[in-house]
Amino acid sequence: MNGTKVFLQNLLDNLNSGQLDSNVEVVVAPPAIYLDQVRKSARKDIGVAAQNAFNVTSGAYTGEISPEQLKDLDIDWVILGHSERREIFKESDEFIASKVAHALKVDMKVIVCIGEKLEERESGKTFEVVTRQLAAISKEISDWSNVVIAYEPVWAIGTGKVATPEQAQEVHAYIRKWLKENVSEQVAENTRVIYGGSVNGANAAKLAKQPDIDGFLVGGASLKPEFVTIVNSRV
Repeated sequence: MNGTKVFLQNLLDNLNSGQLDSNVEVVVAPPAIYLDQVRKSARKDIGVAAQNAFNVTSGAYTGEISPEQLKDLDIDWVILGHSERREIFKESDEFIASKVAHALKVDMKVIVCIGEKLEERESGKTFEVVTRQLAAISKEISDWSNVVIAYEPVWAIGTGKVATPEQAQEVHAYIRKWLKENVSEQVAENTRVIYGGSVNGANAAKLAKQPDIDGFLVGGASLKPEFVTIVNSRV
C-alpha cells in the first residue's frame, strides 16, 4: 500500500528506460487503484499484477476485485496468499487455494506465496508449514503452467533480516522435491520458485546464484531505482 500517481510514474519512467536483462520476466504489482495507470504506462514487455483478487466473478462483495475485472484492465497477473493476507486478514490455506483456482480458471497467471513465521522456523516447522500450504494449493490446480511459487519467510519480510543463500536454497530445493513427489517431475522442473524476503540490490546476486532460486518477489526495494539492479542480478 505505497505510492501516488506521481511517485509511481517516476518509478515507471526509471524502469521503462532501464536496460533490463531480456532473459528476465519483469512484473510489477501496484495498489489496485493504480493498476490501469501502470498498465497503460509500463513497457509492453513488463507485466502488471494485482496484489490480491477474490474467488468469485461478481456479486455482493463490497471492496473486493475479481480476476475477471482485472482481465478487463489487461492485467494478466495476480499475487495470492501473501503473508500479509494470511496474517493480517486471516486468509486460510483453503481460501487462498480457492482464489488460486478461480484466477487460473480465467487464464490469469498467479504468483502464490508460501512461507513460515519466525516461531515456526525456530521450532523446526519450516518444512511442515511449507508442505501444508503447498498441499492446499495443489489440490486446486490441474495445470501448473501459469503458476509461480514465491517462498517468503515471514521473519525476513520488512525486517532487514534475509535468509542466507543457503537457507533459501534449502527451502527452494525442498519445494521442488515436494512438487516432484506429489505432483510430477515435469511440474517440479518447469515451475518457477522465487524468493521474497528483504531482497535488495546488495544481496540479489548471491541469492540468484543458488540453483533452485528462479527469481525474486521484491518488496521495499521495488520502490527504489535499485529494482533495475535486482532485475539484472542473474547476469
